Amino acid sequence: METATPTVPLPLVSLPRAVPEMPNRPPQETIPQTRGERELILRQVKDYVAEAENELTPPLVLDELRQRAEALIARHGIDSKYVDYVGIVLSNEVWREQLSAVPYDRRLLLMPKCLRVEDRCPAPFDEFGLLCKQCGLCSIQDLQEEAERLGYAVLVAEGSALVMALIQTGKIEAIVGVSCISVLERAFPYMESAAIPGVAIPLLQDDCKDTAVDVEWVWDFIHTTSDDRTRRLDLDALRKDVESWFEPATLDALFGGPAASETETLARAELTRAGKRWRPFLTVCVHQALQDDPHAAVPDALRQVAVAVECFHKASLIHDDIEDGDTLRYGEPTLHATHGVPAAINVGDLLIGEGYRLLAESGFPPDVRAAMTAIAARGHRTLCLGQGEELLWARSPKPLGSRKVLEIFRQKTAPAFGVALELGAAAARAEPEVFETLRKYSDALGIAYQIRDDLDDFAPSADAPDDIAALRPSLPLAVGYEQAKTEPELRPILARAWRRERVNGSSSPERLRALLDQFDSVERSRRMMEGYKEEAIRSLPGLTNPSLKGLLRRVIGKIFSVEIQGWCSEFEARNAAGGQSVAEASR
Repeated sequence: METATPTVPLPLVSLPRAVPEMPNRPPQETIPQTRGERELILRQVKDYVAEAENELTPPLVLDELRQRAEALIARHGIDSKYVDYVGIVLSNEVWREQLSAVPYDRRLLLMPKCLRVEDRCPAPFDEFGLLCKQCGLCSIQDLQEEAERLGYAVLVAEGSALVMALIQTGKIEAIVGVSCISVLERAFPYMESAAIPGVAIPLLQDDCKDTAVDVEWVWDFIHTTSDDRTRRLDLDALRKDVESWFEPATLDALFGGPAASETETLARAELTRAGKRWRPFLTVCVHQALQDDPHAAVPDALRQVAVAVECFHKASLIHDDIEDGDTLRYGEPTLHATHGVPAAINVGDLLIGEGYRLLAESGFPPDVRAAMTAIAARGHRTLCLGQGEELLWARSPKPLGSRKVLEIFRQKTAPAFGVALELGAAAARAEPEVFETLRKYSDALGIAYQIRDDLDDFAPSADAPDDIAALRPSLPLAVGYEQAKTEPELRPILARAWRRERVNGSSSPERLRALLDQFDSVERSRRMMEGYKEEAIRSLPGLTNPSLKGLLRRVIGKIFSVEIQGWCSEFEARNAAGGQSVAEASR
Protein backbone atom coordinates (compact mmCIF):
# COMPACT_ATOMS: atom_id res chain seq x y z
CA MET A 1 0.00 0.00 0.00
CA GLU A 2 1.32 3.44 -0.88
CA THR A 3 1.78 5.81 2.02
CA ALA A 4 1.51 9.03 0.01
CA THR A 5 -1.43 11.29 0.73
CA PRO A 6 -4.29 10.26 -1.56
CA THR A 7 -6.02 12.69 -3.86
CA VAL A 8 -9.41 13.12 -2.25
CA PRO A 9 -11.79 16.03 -1.73
CA LEU A 10 -10.76 18.32 1.09
CA PRO A 11 -11.36 18.98 3.92
CA LEU A 12 -12.76 15.56 4.74
CA VAL A 13 -9.43 13.75 4.84
CA SER A 14 -7.29 16.73 5.61
CA LEU A 15 -7.32 17.57 9.27
CA PRO A 16 -10.32 19.72 10.16
CA ARG A 17 -9.95 22.87 12.17
CA ALA A 18 -8.20 22.04 15.40
CA VAL A 19 -10.24 21.90 18.57
CA PRO A 20 -8.51 23.96 21.26
CA GLU A 21 -6.84 22.07 24.05
CA MET A 22 -8.58 22.28 27.39
CA PRO A 23 -6.46 22.47 30.52
CA ASN A 24 -6.83 19.59 32.95
CA ARG A 25 -8.83 20.97 35.83
CA PRO A 26 -10.73 19.14 38.56
CA PRO A 27 -14.42 18.60 37.75
CA GLN A 28 -17.13 20.32 39.72
CA GLU A 29 -19.09 18.01 42.00
CA THR A 30 -22.28 20.01 41.40
CA ILE A 31 -22.64 18.96 37.78
CA PRO A 32 -23.06 15.40 36.41
CA GLN A 33 -19.77 14.21 34.96
CA THR A 34 -21.04 11.76 32.34
CA ARG A 35 -23.07 12.38 29.22
CA GLY A 36 -25.46 9.63 30.25
CA GLU A 37 -26.28 11.30 33.55
CA ARG A 38 -26.81 14.67 31.92
CA GLU A 39 -29.00 13.23 29.19
CA LEU A 40 -31.07 11.39 31.78
CA ILE A 41 -31.62 14.61 33.74
CA LEU A 42 -32.46 16.48 30.54
CA ARG A 43 -35.02 13.84 29.59
CA GLN A 44 -36.53 13.95 33.08
CA VAL A 45 -36.71 17.75 32.93
CA LYS A 46 -38.31 17.67 29.47
CA ASP A 47 -40.90 15.16 30.67
CA TYR A 48 -41.62 17.38 33.67
CA VAL A 49 -41.99 20.48 31.48
CA ALA A 50 -44.35 18.62 29.13
CA GLU A 51 -46.39 17.34 32.10
CA ALA A 52 -46.64 20.75 33.80
CA GLU A 53 -46.73 22.79 30.59
CA ASN A 54 -49.86 24.73 31.56
CA GLU A 55 -48.35 25.67 34.93
CA LEU A 56 -44.93 26.83 33.73
CA THR A 57 -45.00 30.42 32.56
CA PRO A 58 -41.53 31.88 32.09
CA PRO A 59 -39.71 33.59 33.59
CA LEU A 60 -39.77 31.41 36.69
CA VAL A 61 -38.87 33.46 39.75
CA LEU A 62 -36.04 32.22 41.92
CA ASP A 63 -38.20 30.62 44.62
CA GLU A 64 -40.42 28.75 42.17
CA LEU A 65 -37.46 27.57 40.10
CA ARG A 66 -35.71 26.18 43.14
CA GLN A 67 -38.87 24.53 44.48
CA ARG A 68 -39.50 22.81 41.17
CA ALA A 69 -35.87 21.74 40.87
CA GLU A 70 -36.05 20.23 44.36
CA ALA A 71 -39.29 18.46 43.44
CA LEU A 72 -37.65 16.98 40.35
CA ILE A 73 -34.70 15.79 42.40
CA ALA A 74 -37.00 14.14 44.95
CA ARG A 75 -39.15 12.49 42.28
CA HIS A 76 -36.25 10.89 40.40
CA GLY A 77 -33.80 10.30 43.23
CA ILE A 78 -31.26 12.72 41.76
CA ASP A 79 -28.35 13.62 44.01
CA SER A 80 -29.27 16.85 45.83
CA LYS A 81 -25.89 18.37 44.99
CA TYR A 82 -27.20 18.76 41.42
CA VAL A 83 -30.08 21.03 42.41
CA ASP A 84 -28.56 24.11 40.76
CA TYR A 85 -27.75 22.18 37.60
CA VAL A 86 -31.33 20.90 37.46
CA GLY A 87 -32.50 24.47 37.97
CA ILE A 88 -30.60 25.83 35.02
CA VAL A 89 -31.70 22.95 32.75
CA LEU A 90 -35.30 23.49 33.87
CA SER A 91 -35.16 27.22 33.17
CA ASN A 92 -33.66 26.61 29.73
CA GLU A 93 -36.34 24.08 28.80
CA VAL A 94 -39.14 26.34 30.02
CA TRP A 95 -37.82 29.06 27.70
CA ARG A 96 -37.13 26.74 24.72
CA GLU A 97 -40.49 27.10 22.96
CA GLN A 98 -40.49 30.88 23.36
CA LEU A 99 -36.92 31.04 22.08
CA SER A 100 -37.83 28.91 19.06
CA ALA A 101 -40.58 31.36 18.08
CA VAL A 102 -38.23 34.37 17.95
CA PRO A 103 -36.72 34.99 14.50
CA TYR A 104 -32.95 34.54 14.32
CA ASP A 105 -32.44 38.19 13.42
CA ARG A 106 -34.08 39.24 16.71
CA ARG A 107 -31.71 37.18 18.88
CA LEU A 108 -28.39 37.88 20.57
CA LEU A 109 -25.57 35.39 21.11
CA LEU A 110 -23.48 36.56 24.05
CA MET A 111 -20.07 34.95 24.58
CA PRO A 112 -17.20 35.74 26.96
CA LYS A 113 -13.76 36.87 25.86
CA CYS A 114 -12.17 34.14 27.99
CA LEU A 115 -13.11 31.61 25.30
CA ARG A 116 -10.15 32.94 23.31
CA VAL A 117 -6.62 31.60 23.65
CA GLU A 118 -5.46 34.69 25.48
CA ASP A 119 -1.70 34.45 24.90
CA ARG A 120 -2.10 33.96 21.12
CA CYS A 121 -5.34 35.81 20.31
CA PRO A 122 -4.75 38.64 17.78
CA ALA A 123 -8.19 40.19 18.24
CA PRO A 124 -8.50 43.76 19.58
CA PHE A 125 -11.35 45.18 21.66
CA ASP A 126 -13.66 48.12 21.19
CA GLU A 127 -16.53 49.44 23.27
CA PHE A 128 -18.71 46.51 22.16
CA GLY A 129 -16.23 43.75 23.01
CA LEU A 130 -13.85 41.44 21.15
CA LEU A 131 -13.36 41.93 17.38
CA CYS A 132 -12.65 38.35 16.27
CA LYS A 133 -9.88 38.02 13.65
CA GLN A 134 -11.01 34.50 12.66
CA CYS A 135 -7.69 32.89 13.52
CA GLY A 136 -9.33 29.53 14.25
CA LEU A 137 -7.62 29.04 17.62
CA CYS A 138 -10.84 28.84 19.65
CA SER A 139 -14.54 28.16 19.27
CA ILE A 140 -15.53 31.84 19.04
CA GLN A 141 -15.01 31.99 15.28
CA ASP A 142 -17.22 29.01 14.41
CA LEU A 143 -20.03 30.05 16.76
CA GLN A 144 -19.92 33.67 15.64
CA GLU A 145 -19.83 32.79 11.93
CA GLU A 146 -22.77 30.41 12.19
CA ALA A 147 -24.84 32.70 14.42
CA GLU A 148 -24.28 35.69 12.14
CA ARG A 149 -25.08 33.56 9.09
CA LEU A 150 -28.43 32.80 10.68
CA GLY A 151 -28.99 36.50 11.43
CA TYR A 152 -28.01 36.80 15.11
CA ALA A 153 -26.38 39.79 16.67
CA VAL A 154 -23.21 38.52 18.35
CA LEU A 155 -21.26 40.04 21.20
CA VAL A 156 -18.05 38.71 22.70
CA ALA A 157 -18.20 40.86 25.76
CA GLU A 158 -18.92 40.88 29.45
CA GLY A 159 -21.16 43.53 30.88
CA SER A 160 -24.80 43.57 31.88
CA ALA A 161 -25.17 47.28 31.04
CA LEU A 162 -24.51 46.59 27.38
CA VAL A 163 -27.02 43.72 27.36
CA MET A 164 -29.62 45.93 29.04
CA ALA A 165 -29.05 48.67 26.47
CA LEU A 166 -29.58 46.21 23.61
CA ILE A 167 -32.77 44.88 25.17
CA GLN A 168 -34.10 48.39 25.65
CA THR A 169 -33.70 49.15 21.92
CA GLY A 170 -36.41 46.58 21.25
CA LYS A 171 -34.31 44.94 18.54
CA ILE A 172 -33.31 41.97 20.69
CA GLU A 173 -36.11 39.61 21.72
CA ALA A 174 -34.11 36.58 22.91
CA ILE A 175 -30.64 35.83 24.23
CA VAL A 176 -28.42 32.77 24.19
CA GLY A 177 -25.81 33.46 26.85
CA VAL A 178 -22.49 31.68 27.26
CA SER A 179 -20.41 32.66 30.23
CA CYS A 180 -19.27 31.91 33.71
CA ILE A 181 -22.04 32.00 36.27
CA SER A 182 -20.92 35.32 37.78
CA VAL A 183 -21.56 37.09 34.45
CA LEU A 184 -24.73 35.19 33.64
CA GLU A 185 -26.29 36.13 36.95
CA ARG A 186 -25.66 39.83 36.26
CA ALA A 187 -27.11 39.71 32.73
CA PHE A 188 -30.16 37.51 33.15
CA PRO A 189 -32.10 39.62 35.67
CA TYR A 190 -32.49 42.21 32.91
CA MET A 191 -33.95 39.54 30.68
CA GLU A 192 -36.33 38.57 33.47
CA SER A 193 -37.59 42.09 33.93
CA ALA A 194 -38.09 42.46 30.16
CA ALA A 195 -39.59 38.93 29.86
CA ILE A 196 -36.92 38.17 27.28
CA PRO A 197 -36.50 34.45 26.46
CA GLY A 198 -33.02 33.47 27.50
CA VAL A 199 -30.96 30.34 28.00
CA ALA A 200 -27.77 30.05 30.02
CA ILE A 201 -24.91 27.81 28.94
CA PRO A 202 -22.06 27.63 31.47
CA LEU A 203 -18.40 27.35 30.57
CA LEU A 204 -16.92 23.88 30.83
CA GLN A 205 -14.12 24.63 33.22
CA ASP A 206 -12.82 26.88 35.94
CA ASP A 207 -10.82 30.11 35.76
CA CYS A 208 -11.19 33.12 33.49
CA LYS A 209 -8.54 32.32 30.89
CA ASP A 210 -8.46 29.95 27.90
CA THR A 211 -11.83 28.43 28.76
CA ALA A 212 -14.09 26.35 26.52
CA VAL A 213 -17.77 25.58 26.09
CA ASP A 214 -19.76 22.56 24.96
CA VAL A 215 -20.12 23.72 21.34
CA GLU A 216 -22.88 21.19 20.63
CA TRP A 217 -24.97 22.58 23.48
CA VAL A 218 -24.60 26.12 22.13
CA TRP A 219 -25.20 24.92 18.57
CA ASP A 220 -28.45 23.28 19.67
CA PHE A 221 -29.85 26.46 21.18
CA ILE A 222 -28.73 28.91 18.49
CA HIS A 223 -30.42 26.75 15.83
CA THR A 224 -33.63 26.17 17.79
CA THR A 225 -36.53 27.31 15.64
CA SER A 226 -40.26 26.66 15.43
CA ASP A 227 -39.72 25.79 11.75
CA ASP A 228 -38.06 22.55 12.93
CA ARG A 229 -40.99 20.20 13.37
CA THR A 230 -38.74 17.56 14.95
CA ARG A 231 -37.64 19.67 17.91
CA ARG A 232 -40.09 17.84 20.18
CA LEU A 233 -39.34 14.43 18.72
CA ASP A 234 -38.19 12.07 21.47
CA LEU A 235 -35.05 10.58 19.94
CA ASP A 236 -34.51 8.23 22.88
CA ALA A 237 -37.99 6.77 22.48
CA LEU A 238 -37.50 6.50 18.72
CA ARG A 239 -34.24 4.65 19.20
CA LYS A 240 -35.86 2.22 21.64
CA ASP A 241 -38.58 1.62 19.06
CA VAL A 242 -35.91 0.80 16.47
CA GLU A 243 -34.17 -1.55 18.92
CA SER A 244 -37.44 -3.43 19.45
CA TRP A 245 -37.47 -4.41 15.77
CA PHE A 246 -34.53 -6.72 16.42
CA GLU A 247 -36.26 -8.91 18.98
CA PRO A 248 -36.43 -12.54 17.73
CA ALA A 249 -40.22 -12.64 17.39
CA THR A 250 -40.31 -9.32 15.52
CA LEU A 251 -37.60 -10.48 13.12
CA ASP A 252 -39.42 -13.75 12.48
CA ALA A 253 -42.57 -11.82 11.56
CA LEU A 254 -40.66 -9.45 9.30
CA PHE A 255 -38.85 -12.29 7.50
CA GLY A 256 -42.09 -14.19 6.96
CA GLY A 257 -41.81 -16.86 9.65
CA PRO A 258 -39.36 -18.71 11.89
CA ALA A 259 -35.93 -19.61 10.57
CA ALA A 260 -36.12 -22.74 8.39
CA SER A 261 -32.43 -23.69 8.53
CA GLU A 262 -29.39 -23.46 10.76
CA THR A 263 -27.89 -20.81 8.49
CA GLU A 264 -30.99 -18.62 8.85
CA THR A 265 -30.96 -19.21 12.59
CA LEU A 266 -27.36 -18.04 12.85
CA ALA A 267 -28.05 -15.00 10.66
CA ARG A 268 -31.01 -13.86 12.77
CA ALA A 269 -29.04 -14.49 15.94
CA GLU A 270 -26.41 -12.06 14.63
CA LEU A 271 -29.11 -9.44 14.09
CA THR A 272 -30.31 -9.83 17.67
CA ARG A 273 -26.82 -9.57 19.16
CA ALA A 274 -25.80 -6.47 21.06
CA GLY A 275 -25.24 -3.33 19.07
CA LYS A 276 -26.06 0.34 19.12
CA ARG A 277 -28.40 0.25 16.07
CA TRP A 278 -27.21 3.71 15.03
CA ARG A 279 -27.49 2.99 11.32
CA PRO A 280 -31.14 1.88 11.18
CA PHE A 281 -31.90 4.68 13.63
CA LEU A 282 -30.39 7.20 11.17
CA THR A 283 -32.51 5.80 8.34
CA VAL A 284 -35.66 6.34 10.35
CA CYS A 285 -34.56 9.80 11.54
CA VAL A 286 -34.00 11.12 8.01
CA HIS A 287 -37.29 9.72 6.71
CA GLN A 288 -39.32 11.08 9.62
CA ALA A 289 -37.69 14.52 9.45
CA LEU A 290 -38.80 14.85 5.82
CA GLN A 291 -42.45 14.02 6.58
CA ASP A 292 -45.19 16.59 7.12
CA ASP A 293 -45.73 14.96 10.52
CA PRO A 294 -42.40 13.69 11.89
CA HIS A 295 -44.23 12.28 14.91
CA ALA A 296 -46.37 9.89 12.85
CA ALA A 297 -45.88 6.15 13.27
CA VAL A 298 -43.02 4.64 11.27
CA PRO A 299 -44.47 2.82 8.22
CA ASP A 300 -43.88 -0.91 7.89
CA ALA A 301 -42.01 -0.44 4.60
CA LEU A 302 -39.47 1.79 6.36
CA ARG A 303 -38.99 -0.82 9.08
CA GLN A 304 -37.97 -3.28 6.38
CA VAL A 305 -35.47 -0.78 4.99
CA ALA A 306 -34.05 -0.10 8.47
CA VAL A 307 -33.63 -3.83 9.15
CA ALA A 308 -31.93 -4.16 5.75
CA VAL A 309 -29.41 -1.52 6.87
CA GLU A 310 -28.61 -3.59 9.95
CA CYS A 311 -28.30 -6.74 7.80
CA PHE A 312 -25.61 -5.01 5.72
CA HIS A 313 -23.85 -3.77 8.85
CA LYS A 314 -23.82 -7.11 10.67
CA ALA A 315 -22.57 -8.87 7.53
CA SER A 316 -19.66 -6.43 7.33
CA LEU A 317 -18.82 -7.09 11.00
CA ILE A 318 -18.81 -10.87 10.49
CA HIS A 319 -16.46 -10.56 7.51
CA ASP A 320 -14.34 -7.92 9.26
CA ASP A 321 -13.85 -10.17 12.29
CA ILE A 322 -12.63 -12.96 10.02
CA GLU A 323 -10.25 -10.69 8.13
CA ASP A 324 -8.87 -9.14 11.31
CA GLY A 325 -8.67 -12.42 13.21
CA ASP A 326 -10.82 -11.07 16.07
CA THR A 327 -12.33 -13.72 18.32
CA LEU A 328 -14.50 -11.36 20.42
CA ARG A 329 -17.36 -9.04 19.48
CA TYR A 330 -19.55 -7.34 22.11
CA GLY A 331 -17.67 -9.32 24.73
CA GLU A 332 -18.75 -12.66 23.22
CA PRO A 333 -17.05 -15.10 20.82
CA THR A 334 -17.35 -14.10 17.19
CA LEU A 335 -19.29 -16.26 14.76
CA HIS A 336 -16.23 -17.70 13.04
CA ALA A 337 -14.69 -18.53 16.43
CA THR A 338 -17.69 -20.69 17.34
CA HIS A 339 -18.81 -22.08 13.96
CA GLY A 340 -15.75 -21.83 11.76
CA VAL A 341 -14.71 -19.47 8.99
CA PRO A 342 -16.66 -21.09 6.10
CA ALA A 343 -19.97 -20.99 8.01
CA ALA A 344 -19.36 -17.40 9.11
CA ILE A 345 -18.59 -16.26 5.56
CA ASN A 346 -21.79 -17.91 4.37
CA VAL A 347 -23.92 -16.29 7.11
CA GLY A 348 -22.46 -12.89 6.23
CA ASP A 349 -23.30 -13.46 2.58
CA LEU A 350 -26.84 -14.50 3.52
CA LEU A 351 -27.31 -11.27 5.50
CA ILE A 352 -26.21 -9.24 2.48
CA GLY A 353 -28.72 -11.09 0.35
CA GLU A 354 -31.44 -10.59 2.95
CA GLY A 355 -30.69 -6.88 3.02
CA TYR A 356 -31.19 -6.53 -0.72
CA ARG A 357 -34.31 -8.71 -0.57
CA LEU A 358 -35.85 -6.50 2.11
CA LEU A 359 -35.18 -3.42 -0.01
CA ALA A 360 -36.65 -5.05 -3.10
CA GLU A 361 -39.75 -6.32 -1.28
CA SER A 362 -40.46 -3.20 0.77
CA GLY A 363 -43.73 -1.45 0.06
CA PHE A 364 -42.21 1.61 -1.60
CA PRO A 365 -42.90 2.40 -5.28
CA PRO A 366 -40.66 0.68 -7.87
CA ASP A 367 -38.58 3.78 -8.66
CA VAL A 368 -37.86 4.32 -4.95
CA ARG A 369 -36.83 0.68 -4.50
CA ALA A 370 -34.54 0.92 -7.52
CA ALA A 371 -32.93 4.07 -6.10
CA MET A 372 -32.44 2.41 -2.71
CA THR A 373 -30.85 -0.66 -4.30
CA ALA A 374 -28.39 1.56 -6.18
CA ILE A 375 -27.53 3.45 -2.97
CA ALA A 376 -26.84 0.21 -1.10
CA ALA A 377 -24.74 -1.19 -3.97
CA ARG A 378 -22.56 1.95 -4.16
CA GLY A 379 -22.00 1.89 -0.41
CA HIS A 380 -21.22 -1.84 -0.47
CA ARG A 381 -18.62 -1.29 -3.20
CA THR A 382 -16.90 1.60 -1.37
CA LEU A 383 -16.78 -0.33 1.89
CA CYS A 384 -15.12 -3.30 0.20
CA LEU A 385 -12.54 -1.05 -1.41
CA GLY A 386 -11.71 0.45 1.97
CA GLN A 387 -11.41 -2.96 3.56
CA GLY A 388 -9.28 -4.04 0.63
CA GLU A 389 -6.83 -1.21 1.26
CA GLU A 390 -6.39 -2.43 4.83
CA LEU A 391 -5.98 -6.05 3.73
CA LEU A 392 -3.34 -5.06 1.17
CA TRP A 393 -1.48 -3.20 3.89
CA ALA A 394 -1.61 -6.32 6.08
CA ARG A 395 0.18 -8.32 3.35
CA SER A 396 3.09 -5.89 3.34
CA PRO A 397 2.72 -3.70 6.44
CA LYS A 398 4.54 -0.39 6.67
CA PRO A 399 3.98 2.88 8.55
CA LEU A 400 0.95 4.90 7.48
CA GLY A 401 0.41 8.60 7.96
CA SER A 402 -2.71 9.92 9.63
CA ARG A 403 -4.13 11.12 6.31
CA LYS A 404 -3.94 7.63 4.83
CA VAL A 405 -5.55 6.10 7.91
CA LEU A 406 -8.35 8.67 7.73
CA GLU A 407 -8.87 7.89 4.04
CA ILE A 408 -9.29 4.21 4.93
CA PHE A 409 -11.86 5.29 7.52
CA ARG A 410 -13.67 7.34 4.88
CA GLN A 411 -13.95 4.28 2.64
CA LYS A 412 -14.44 1.61 5.26
CA THR A 413 -16.70 3.16 7.93
CA ALA A 414 -18.41 6.19 6.38
CA PRO A 415 -20.31 4.22 3.67
CA ALA A 416 -22.45 2.42 6.24
CA PHE A 417 -23.59 5.75 7.66
CA GLY A 418 -24.04 7.18 4.18
CA VAL A 419 -26.20 4.27 3.03
CA ALA A 420 -28.35 4.53 6.17
CA LEU A 421 -28.91 8.26 5.71
CA GLU A 422 -29.49 8.14 1.96
CA LEU A 423 -31.95 5.24 2.18
CA GLY A 424 -34.07 7.28 4.57
CA ALA A 425 -33.91 10.23 2.19
CA ALA A 426 -34.76 8.07 -0.83
CA ALA A 427 -37.75 6.60 0.98
CA ALA A 428 -38.98 10.17 1.57
CA ARG A 429 -38.28 11.21 -2.06
CA ALA A 430 -35.82 13.90 -1.01
CA GLU A 431 -34.50 16.47 -3.46
CA PRO A 432 -31.08 15.78 -5.09
CA GLU A 433 -29.27 18.47 -3.08
CA VAL A 434 -30.21 16.65 0.13
CA PHE A 435 -28.17 13.61 -0.94
CA GLU A 436 -25.10 15.74 -1.61
CA THR A 437 -25.24 17.18 1.91
CA LEU A 438 -25.85 13.73 3.41
CA ARG A 439 -22.70 12.41 1.70
CA LYS A 440 -20.57 15.17 3.21
CA TYR A 441 -22.21 14.69 6.60
CA SER A 442 -21.76 10.90 6.54
CA ASP A 443 -18.11 11.14 5.50
CA ALA A 444 -17.30 13.35 8.49
CA LEU A 445 -19.57 11.37 10.83
CA GLY A 446 -18.06 8.04 9.76
CA ILE A 447 -14.49 9.25 10.23
CA ALA A 448 -15.30 10.67 13.66
CA TYR A 449 -17.05 7.44 14.65
CA GLN A 450 -14.09 5.29 13.59
CA ILE A 451 -11.67 7.54 15.45
CA ARG A 452 -13.76 6.98 18.56
CA ASP A 453 -13.57 3.23 17.97
CA ASP A 454 -9.80 3.49 17.72
CA LEU A 455 -9.71 5.41 20.99
CA ASP A 456 -11.98 2.84 22.65
CA ASP A 457 -9.71 0.03 21.38
CA PHE A 458 -6.53 1.76 22.50
CA ALA A 459 -6.73 0.35 26.03
CA PRO A 460 -6.98 -3.39 26.74
CA SER A 461 -10.52 -4.60 27.34
CA ALA A 462 -12.18 -7.95 27.83
CA ASP A 463 -15.07 -6.79 25.62
CA ALA A 464 -13.21 -5.30 22.66
CA PRO A 465 -10.18 -5.95 20.47
CA ASP A 466 -6.92 -4.29 21.45
CA ASP A 467 -5.44 -2.49 18.43
CA ILE A 468 -2.04 -2.08 20.05
CA ALA A 469 -1.61 -5.70 21.11
CA ALA A 470 -2.95 -6.88 17.73
CA LEU A 471 -0.62 -4.45 15.90
CA ARG A 472 -3.47 -3.11 13.74
CA PRO A 473 -3.34 0.23 11.91
CA SER A 474 -4.99 2.87 14.07
CA LEU A 475 -5.06 6.63 14.22
CA PRO A 476 -3.20 6.92 17.58
CA LEU A 477 -0.41 4.77 16.14
CA ALA A 478 -0.25 6.93 12.99
CA VAL A 479 -0.22 10.14 15.00
CA GLY A 480 2.48 8.76 17.31
CA TYR A 481 4.67 7.78 14.37
CA GLU A 482 4.32 11.26 12.88
CA GLN A 483 5.09 12.97 16.18
CA ALA A 484 8.15 10.76 16.71
CA LYS A 485 9.95 12.20 13.68
CA THR A 486 11.95 14.41 16.04
CA GLU A 487 12.95 11.39 18.16
CA PRO A 488 15.17 9.23 15.87
CA GLU A 489 15.94 6.75 18.62
CA LEU A 490 12.23 6.10 19.34
CA ARG A 491 10.68 6.16 15.87
CA PRO A 492 12.04 2.70 14.90
CA ILE A 493 10.05 1.18 17.78
CA LEU A 494 6.82 2.55 16.31
CA ALA A 495 7.93 1.54 12.82
CA ARG A 496 8.30 -2.06 14.02
CA ALA A 497 4.75 -1.93 15.37
CA TRP A 498 3.53 -0.76 11.95
CA ARG A 499 5.37 -3.69 10.37
CA ARG A 500 3.59 -5.95 12.86
CA GLU A 501 6.83 -7.23 14.34
CA ARG A 502 6.08 -8.78 17.69
CA VAL A 503 9.14 -8.08 19.80
CA ASN A 504 9.32 -8.23 23.56
CA GLY A 505 10.75 -5.37 25.57
CA SER A 506 10.93 -2.17 23.52
CA SER A 507 8.05 -3.17 21.21
CA SER A 508 5.76 -4.74 23.81
CA PRO A 509 2.17 -3.41 23.95
CA GLU A 510 2.93 -1.73 27.27
CA ARG A 511 5.98 0.05 25.84
CA LEU A 512 4.05 1.11 22.75
CA ARG A 513 1.28 2.60 24.86
CA ALA A 514 3.82 4.47 26.94
CA LEU A 515 5.40 5.90 23.78
CA LEU A 516 2.05 6.94 22.35
CA ASP A 517 1.20 8.59 25.66
CA GLN A 518 4.55 10.39 25.50
CA PHE A 519 3.62 11.81 22.09
CA ASP A 520 0.10 12.71 23.24
CA SER A 521 -1.36 10.49 20.51
CA VAL A 522 -4.70 9.82 22.17
CA GLU A 523 -5.45 13.46 22.93
CA ARG A 524 -4.39 14.54 19.44
CA SER A 525 -6.63 11.86 17.95
CA ARG A 526 -9.46 12.96 20.21
CA ARG A 527 -9.12 16.51 18.94
CA MET A 528 -9.29 15.19 15.37
CA MET A 529 -12.51 13.38 16.30
CA GLU A 530 -14.00 16.61 17.66
CA GLY A 531 -12.90 18.37 14.48
CA TYR A 532 -14.72 15.87 12.27
CA LYS A 533 -17.82 16.11 14.45
CA GLU A 534 -17.73 19.84 13.82
CA GLU A 535 -17.14 19.11 10.12
CA ALA A 536 -20.35 17.08 10.06
CA ILE A 537 -22.25 19.94 11.68
CA ARG A 538 -20.72 22.50 9.31
CA SER A 539 -22.02 20.49 6.34
CA LEU A 540 -25.65 21.13 7.35
CA PRO A 541 -26.22 24.83 6.52
CA GLY A 542 -26.78 23.87 2.87
CA LEU A 543 -29.98 22.04 3.83
CA THR A 544 -33.12 24.07 3.31
CA ASN A 545 -35.32 21.75 5.38
CA PRO A 546 -35.09 23.00 9.00
CA SER A 547 -36.48 19.75 10.41
CA LEU A 548 -33.83 17.58 8.75
CA LYS A 549 -31.11 20.06 9.61
CA GLY A 550 -32.14 20.24 13.26
CA LEU A 551 -32.51 16.49 13.65
CA LEU A 552 -29.13 15.66 12.09
CA ARG A 553 -27.50 18.21 14.36
CA ARG A 554 -29.03 16.58 17.42
CA VAL A 555 -28.06 13.09 16.25
CA ILE A 556 -24.38 14.05 16.63
CA GLY A 557 -24.97 14.65 20.32
CA LYS A 558 -26.67 11.27 20.67
CA ILE A 559 -23.90 9.29 19.02
CA PHE A 560 -20.95 10.98 20.70
CA SER A 561 -20.29 11.85 24.31
CA VAL A 562 -18.92 15.20 25.44
CA GLU A 563 -17.71 15.36 29.02
CA ILE A 564 -18.31 18.59 30.90
CA GLN A 565 -15.21 19.28 32.99
CA GLY A 566 -16.31 21.91 35.47
CA TRP A 567 -17.82 25.29 36.05
CA CYS A 568 -16.48 28.65 37.10
CA SER A 569 -14.40 28.67 40.30
CA GLU A 570 -16.33 31.71 41.51
CA PHE A 571 -19.53 29.67 41.36
CA GLU A 572 -17.88 26.78 43.21
CA ALA A 573 -17.13 29.05 46.14
CA ARG A 574 -20.61 30.54 46.17
CA ASN A 575 -22.17 27.10 45.85
CA ALA A 576 -20.29 25.97 48.94
CA ALA A 577 -21.61 29.03 50.73
CA GLY A 578 -25.22 28.76 49.71
CA GLY A 579 -25.88 27.24 46.32
CA GLN A 580 -28.14 29.93 44.90
CA SER A 581 -26.12 31.18 41.92
CA VAL A 582 -27.32 28.91 39.13
CA ALA A 583 -30.95 29.43 40.00
CA GLU A 584 -30.42 33.20 40.11
CA ALA A 585 -28.67 33.10 36.76
CA SER A 586 -31.55 31.16 35.30
CA ARG A 587 -34.44 33.36 36.37
